[in-house]
Amino acid sequence: MVHAMPSLKLIDDLQRELFLPSTPERIVSLVPSETANLFALGAGDRLVGATAYCVEPEAACALPRVGGPKDADIERIAALKPDLVLLNQEENARGIVRELALRDIRAFISFPRTVGEGISHLARLARILELLGDARAKAAVAAAYAAMTDAEARLAADARAGLAPLRTFLPIWMDPLMTISGETFVSDALRLAGAQNVFSERRRRYPLAADLGRAEALTPDQIGSRDTRYPRITMDEVVAVNPELILLPDEPHTFSAEDAQLFAMQPIRAADQKAIVRCMGRDLMWPGSASSEGLPRLRTLIDRVRVAHAN
Repeated sequence: MVHAMPSLKLIDDLQRELFLPSTPERIVSLVPSETANLFALGAGDRLVGATAYCVEPEAACALPRVGGPKDADIERIAALKPDLVLLNQEENARGIVRELALRDIRAFISFPRTVGEGISHLARLARILELLGDARAKAAVAAAYAAMTDAEARLAADARAGLAPLRTFLPIWMDPLMTISGETFVSDALRLAGAQNVFSERRRRYPLAADLGRAEALTPDQIGSRDTRYPRITMDEVVAVNPELILLPDEPHTFSAEDAQLFAMQPIRAADQKAIVRCMGRDLMWPGSASSEGLPRLRTLIDRVRVAHAN
């Protein structure tokens, strides 16, 4: 079905103007969460291509592949003749946007930094696709908002009961050891689940030696626009913050049993309480529709660890 509409002017999350002459009918997704979002909105049939990592839901596995988020095959994308390509500032390599522009392929870049912004983006996608009145799309957006509202209500109940957030360390890479600052989507997901990011105030320092405490760091003026939200840290820093819980997500790095054992050997409360837990990365890292199931699942995990600590 062709969805006619007047030309639409969009401003993406990088403040780039984008004009759509009609409702997008042929979409390429270069982000697993965006692929899941379109299926959740009932627009999976508009996807004509996706990355090799777009495997949720199962129907996404049948889509033509266009490489990965960092090494997308621009020629393959162009051959699919998309009306729109969906990207994410954190997931995709910068050069992809430039290459798409050289071929006059419209690209929309999202960059949600909180769970709420991710759900707003889901609603924005519904508007772009002319689905705001569609029952399935409305249900998907409503379910995500309901999960966030319930999470906020449970946090308020925790505060009334005097329950402090569980102090949590969440690494995203092992070698080098990396984590997240408080200015990330992941940190906000932790907050909503009842956890406190123990490295919320830690920023990435440049150069690498400075991030590891072995050299003087560049000043903010010297750093400029470089991203400081994903610091590289030392195990000594982990010991110093003494987390009650360590969460090991299954993406972007797949943590091994040996990785978990290394954390378990540290003199920290999480090790003492055997609170080193694997979790689903998409519950923490996928903006939009994933929040409807991810937030309750994370909260259940946090509550289980809290009860174990109490016993």
